[in-house]
Amino acid sequence: MSLDRPVYRIKRRLLGKPLTTERISEEKLNNRTALGVLASDCISSSAYGSEEMLRVLVPVVGAAAFTLLMPVTGAILLVLLLLTLCYSDVVMIYTRAGGSYVVARENFGPNVAQIAAVALLVDYIVTVAVQVSAGTNALISLAHLAGGDFTGLDHLQLPVSVGVIALLAYGNLRGIREAGRAFALPAYLFMAAVGLVLVVAAVRGLTGELPRADLHAAGVVPLGTQGNGWLYGASLFIVLRSFANGGSSLTGLEAISNGISAFREPQGRNARRTLITMSCVLGVLVLGVSTLAHFTHAVPYTDGTPTVIAQEAHLAFGGGPIGTAGLVFVQLATALVLYTGANTPFTGFPFLASFVAEDRFLPRLLTRRGHRLAFSNGIISLTVVSLALLLATGASVDKLVALYAIGVFTAFTMAGAGLTAYHLRRRERFRRLKITVNGLAAIISAAVVLIFAVTKFTEGAWLVVVVFPLGVWALMRINREYRREAAALQSLQPPGADRPRGLRHLVFVLVETLDLATIKALRYAHELHPDEIRAVHFAIDEAHGRRLAAQWESTAATSVSLELVECPDRRLRHAMKELATRTTEDGRTSLTVLVPRRMYTNALGKLLHRGTGEQMAKALGQLPHVAVTILPFDVSHALRTLEEGQAPQPE
Repeated sequence: MSLDRPVYRIKRRLLGKPLTTERISEEKLNNRTALGVLASDCISSSAYGSEEMLRVLVPVVGAAAFTLLMPVTGAILLVLLLLTLCYSDVVMIYTRAGGSYVVARENFGPNVAQIAAVALLVDYIVTVAVQVSAGTNALISLAHLAGGDFTGLDHLQLPVSVGVIALLAYGNLRGIREAGRAFALPAYLFMAAVGLVLVVAAVRGLTGELPRADLHAAGVVPLGTQGNGWLYGASLFIVLRSFANGGSSLTGLEAISNGISAFREPQGRNARRTLITMSCVLGVLVLGVSTLAHFTHAVPYTDGTPTVIAQEAHLAFGGGPIGTAGLVFVQLATALVLYTGANTPFTGFPFLASFVAEDRFLPRLLTRRGHRLAFSNGIISLTVVSLALLLATGASVDKLVALYAIGVFTAFTMAGAGLTAYHLRRRERFRRLKITVNGLAAIISAAVVLIFAVTKFTEGAWLVVVVFPLGVWALMRINREYRREAAALQSLQPPGADRPRGLRHLVFVLVETLDLATIKALRYAHELHPDEIRAVHFAIDEAHGRRLAAQWESTAATSVSLELVECPDRRLRHAMKELATRTTEDGRTSLTVLVPRRMYTNALGKLLHRGTGEQMAKALGQLPHVAVTILPFDVSHALRTLEEGQAPQPE
């Protein structure tokens, strides 16, 4: 007969066989798989980065937005270069999960590092919601462009997105290797799909056959007036706002440094190679999508669909069966990589949370590995919060992007500043170059944070601006509580402090009824070999007390006499504290209180019976010379034993 609880058997069926701790070293990713798993978030952001730039420019400067898009994209690529050099340094120096958090902690101390911790945690949460919402947009865009009446699909965006997040959580709870195999392929499919679009569009463009989108189609973002030329209408504020939106193209760049523990040895070198490859691919994709938008005038739609990249694929492939097949391939690949891009936080968030928890700034519960060696509590926490954010924003990419880049670029800022401080303290080769690169990365990233906070404040960025200081305060408060507890529990004691303080040891067994749970407690009391054992019943109900006393006198099951204690005000815990205080007031008597606790595994049993054991232990735990032990007795097991025709035992 299996001794496993039903809940564990269900978990084993859903997640598979448990993995032992020794298997951790085997649950690592090679570079090709790591690129698919950890880079999918970063690479997939190219699917909406250019569109978010156009969403700011088009309403102000009209068709001139497609000209202005290119220099803004160039600025984004320059930032990408600086951040790639910065994070190549990070992964070679700091080979533990945590990325900018570790950099900030090692160079500025644990308190300042909590700014990076909050930035990364917020980034991960928003990333899940953004990527999943954008993936659903890709599917809806396919339905719109493929033809037919698919208006009803817009209403499915939220439930589909919720379902995808639940599926991602399940996949990651099964363990990192399974998640790697499942989530690596879409990244390569997306690279191939966008590459195919760019090649076909280039060929058609050279032959003069590449069409343009209709800038006046129903549902497009309203165009700026003819008088708003890009030299006149595009103020510095608008350009900076577009640049900030385009910064969403760089989200996920830090994922490799945050998940470096998932790489095989040598971790630093493998992570750096994967990071450089990822950045090169991202740069090509962002430049390609923006360039194609420049030539085709693919314009954002008010409701988010069809997306710019979907329009580009449709214009490049054209109509007919072959064109439709190409569009389907691109959109399915885009949806898959966006969905699996949301998997990156499920890898990075638990690692980071466990690392912060090890430093005692988050609950230690987040350091525990689960059934399949994944940090299950971190995965579940990320799932719950990201679902709440998704529901609050209605799965709108435009609303979510307003919350996005502040967290990302704050983490970039901490990484660049930390590495600058690191190299300032050392005399090494290329020291000045490294200080310059990392300092520039920190300054530009901080500028993006400021730009985003100002330009997007009224569109939702205010929430992140408020959450940041509150989050840092919460982490500091948790750490202060852990330190206070440690100071109280780990204070030095004199030699021989483990010896009993009293010369006399009493054991009280609290009695509610005379049953197997009480017999078990009395048996355990004898095994402690105290000087005296008392069975104590607090007479809240006088009639019940008299019946219990009569039953106790008539039984031969116990040799311990029953003591009835009057409790007229029915304050059970107060009466027990008074009795314990009187018993130990001489300072020479130690008291152990045994509390039988009847356990019920079925829901009805839990509903019909309330347990007071923990409350009693809490009330007595503050008294000197008093110890409380709760002795559980499984009533449900006793019922099953009785139904099988056997006599239940007090063991």
